[in-house]
Amino acid sequence: MEFKRNLRQIRIDSGKTQKDIATALCVSETCYAHWEQGRSEPSIANLKKLCEIFDIKVGELLGFEDEFGNKIK
Repeated sequence: MEFKRNLRQIRIDSGKTQKDIATALCVSETCYAHWEQGRSEPSIANLKKLCEIFDIKVGELLGFEDEFGNKIK
């Protein structure tokens, strides 16, 4: 699964809105929405913050691992 779909699904599963996440990251809602739309991508620092917010590993967020740490082919 690609990043934008992972990000959206993880956010939805967490019960948070785009506004909630944008506020937590100190970015605009438009900036965050662009990440979910695939129009742009977050910086490394914001990837780290996203993982902290969602309490997940970067591999899961990027689609390299499932929630159990198993590699996805």
